[in-house]
Amino acid sequence: MLLLLLLLLLQIILYIQGDNGQSMRRKIEAELQYCPNCMDEYRAEITTCATCQVPLISGEELLQTRQGIGQGRKQAGRTLVISPDDELVSIRRGPLVQMKDFQSLLKRHGIPSLAVSEDSNCGQGSCATNLVVQIKQEDLEDVMVILEHDHIRSTGLEDHDLSTAGTVIDTAAEQATCPACGTTFSTSEATCPDCGLCFA
Repeated sequence: MLLLLLLLLLQIILYIQGDNGQSMRRKIEAELQYCPNCMDEYRAEITTCATCQVPLISGEELLQTRQGIGQGRKQAGRTLVISPDDELVSIRRGPLVQMKDFQSLLKRHGIPSLAVSEDSNCGQGSCATNLVVQIKQEDLEDVMVILEHDHIRSTGLEDHDLSTAGTVIDTAAEQATCPACGTTFSTSEATCPDCGLCFA
C-alpha cells in the first residue's frame, strides 16, 4: 500500500512538473496526418510515421476520437488525478517498455494510469521487470474504446469490411458466410474454402 501511495505521489509530481497537459491541448488540424504513438504531425500525403513506422491517422479522426472521449469524461465528471480512494482495475500487464508505451497512449487521451511491478519476488536483477497498468474503474469504458481504435489502426483492419466478423455459423443451413473473410460456402465443408478457417 505504501508503494502504491509513493507511486501515486511520484505521478502527481511528474504531472505538475511536466507539461501540465499542454500536449493534450495542442491544436490538431483536420487536414494533416498524425502518428497515434508519438503524435508527430505530417503533411496529408504522408502515410507512415518516420519514427514509429506505424500508419498515420488523419487529424479529423484524431479530433473525433478525442472529442468522443472528452465528452464522456465531462459527462461523468471525472478528474485526471488518481487518489488512494479510487477503485483501480488492472487493464494490461507486460514488459516495462511496452507498458510505458501503453501509458503514453492513455495519457494522450487524458486517462490517468499507474504502472506497478508484479514481480515482488524476482530477485536482484535476475529477471525482466514486468508491470501491471492500472486505471480507474470509471475510465474502463473509455479505455476500451481507445484500445479498440488502436487495435483496428495497428492491425490494418480499418481497411477491411468487418460486417461479417460477428457471424455465427448455422450448420443446419445449406450455406454459411465465413466470419473471417466473408466467403459464402456449403456447410457440408468443415473449413472455409477461401481462408481455411475451421468450423469443426
